[in-house]
Amino acid sequence: MAMEHRAFFYRGTDDFLSVTVPYLESGLAAGQAVVAVLPEPNLTALRDAFGESAHRILFADSADFYRHPVRTLGEYQSVVKQSAPRRVCALAEPVWTGWDERQTQEWVRYESLINVVFHGTGARALCPYDTGTLPPGVVAKARRTHPRLVSSGRDDLNHEYVDPEAFGAGCDRAPRSPRPGDAEYLPIDGEDLHVLRAFVGERATGHGLAKRAAQGLVTAANEVAANALQHGAPPVGLWLWRDGDDIVCEIGDGGCWRPSPSPLTGFIPPDTALQRGFGLWTVRLLVDLMDIRAGWDGTFVRLSVSRNTPESAAG
Repeated sequence: MAMEHRAFFYRGTDDFLSVTVPYLESGLAAGQAVVAVLPEPNLTALRDAFGESAHRILFADSADFYRHPVRTLGEYQSVVKQSAPRRVCALAEPVWTGWDERQTQEWVRYESLINVVFHGTGARALCPYDTGTLPPGVVAKARRTHPRLVSSGRDDLNHEYVDPEAFGAGCDRAPRSPRPGDAEYLPIDGEDLHVLRAFVGERATGHGLAKRAAQGLVTAANEVAANALQHGAPPVGLWLWRDGDDIVCEIGDGGCWRPSPSPLTGFIPPDTALQRGFGLWTVRLLVDLMDIRAGWDGTFVRLSVSRNTPESAAG
């Protein structure tokens, strides 16, 4: 069963409702599990439009649902699995405000990954984009992550769509920003990573990271360092520094390794702990952002955790 994944370009509430109401009505009529994850004021406007029938739709606020790309993928995956054998009809409008450039790129990659994670489920997803308020760059990238586009009453095949694997590879080719001169360094020269865990934990909390978030960073750094020792080449080392509200930890080695031939590894929710990519998936869950860059000078994995990360969201 093929998945339907469409971007919907709209301007204003009336335009939004003119497409989303009949879309969700079609899902209800087909007996599908209908989900609407939207920001305000669209969330209230749509709920009001359905009136007494609103209880047939699972509504959620995007501000609560879209906090971490990997966790959001997992949440949607749970909805699809729990709804089976019914297909899911989802109206999903991500949050595009409040993110920096790097975070925005990660959410764009998330939209691309939707096509892989839910391939074969028969799920339907319509993703609204307000062209009147969103940055042009966000709208332009929506054309690269959705196989079909809905705009001005038309539902067309999108010829600008990019295969998720190629899109992910492009994201990973972005240059790595330089480390600051005051980054603290720890050489990693043995398989006993106790010193590394103590180093990361003490520095992270010293920079003001909450205890639970710091523990998540420690666990993530330990996993990445173990991978570097197993798959990389000496020298292996770790750097840690504060970048504004973020605590950044980078593990590097002298090799040029890839976790898999596919840039999707570590993003797709694994079925079991034995599945390839489970370790990277876990690392991504533990931190706010993770980047892997491999080149002539080695392989570097950069982990970032915000000091504003709520205690309940870390780990």
